[in-house]
Amino acid sequence: MSGGFLVTLLLALFVLYVISKLAVVVPQQSAYVVERLGKYSATLDAGFHILLPFVDNIRYKHSLKETAIDIPEQVCITRDNVQVSVDGILYLKVLHPQRASYGISDYGFALIQLAQTTLRSEIGKIELDRTFEERTNINIQVVNELDKASDPWGVKVLRYEIKNITPPKDVLNAMEKQMRAEREKRAVILTSEGERDAAINQAEGEKQQVIKASEAKKQQQINEAEGAASAILAIAQATAEGLRKVAETIQVPGGQEAVQLRVAEQYITKFGELARTNNTLILPATVSDVGSMIALAMSAIKQGSPTPPPKA
Repeated sequence: MSGGFLVTLLLALFVLYVISKLAVVVPQQSAYVVERLGKYSATLDAGFHILLPFVDNIRYKHSLKETAIDIPEQVCITRDNVQVSVDGILYLKVLHPQRASYGISDYGFALIQLAQTTLRSEIGKIELDRTFEERTNINIQVVNELDKASDPWGVKVLRYEIKNITPPKDVLNAMEKQMRAEREKRAVILTSEGERDAAINQAEGEKQQVIKASEAKKQQQINEAEGAASAILAIAQATAEGLRKVAETIQVPGGQEAVQLRVAEQYITKFGELARTNNTLILPATVSDVGSMIALAMSAIKQGSPTPPPKA
């Protein structure tokens, strides 16, 4: 290999190296910060760019996508002096690559430290029993504090989520006992309330049953009374009609004889019934004189009947 060819090859490799350093392709959702002679020059967005040889230099590379940072577990003291271990996760996004490059040396480390100190401060304001129900408010307070501090850094804190709040083992056992006692208390209360409601419903049902039964009995008595009254009225009307017809029949020829026959039949029939239904039989003094009894009855009938009009 001759000396001229070797020099040409080295020059070609040098040119390729320089071109590879000058031609820059920035990926999507990324930003490169370029310094020219040690000073900020430009921020390269996604696409193809050409730099000046030996003058421009890419100093910082930032991802513009949302990033999650794990906040290590730390011990916090609550307002009632109970130590709890708390960890979380922080979501952030770079909005201004220039400020993120020159505003702070390491914004990730700074945000982690600030999140831990803010979390300790917020946990210290509340009691242990409220730490679990106040997680949402704690997250909001941490995000607000971090967002104020990170604005000059060109970083936007989007969310903070507490992953775990772990009390000491003895406190955790006490909390479990308290929770179990509360559940047993609620169970006893619910059972007593159910029994009370059942007794009330049963008493109300019995009350309604008695009321309905009395109303039914009342209506039955009314119906029976109305039926009896109607029956008495019908019997009275039929009796009156029968007597009227008997009176009319007596006035026709042969009516007196028919009445005498009827009275004799009734006398004998009733006297026979009296003898069958009673052990003691009381006989009238004129029992052997049926004719006198009939004459006495006919006399009573004649006295009760209206006086016939005089013949012309």
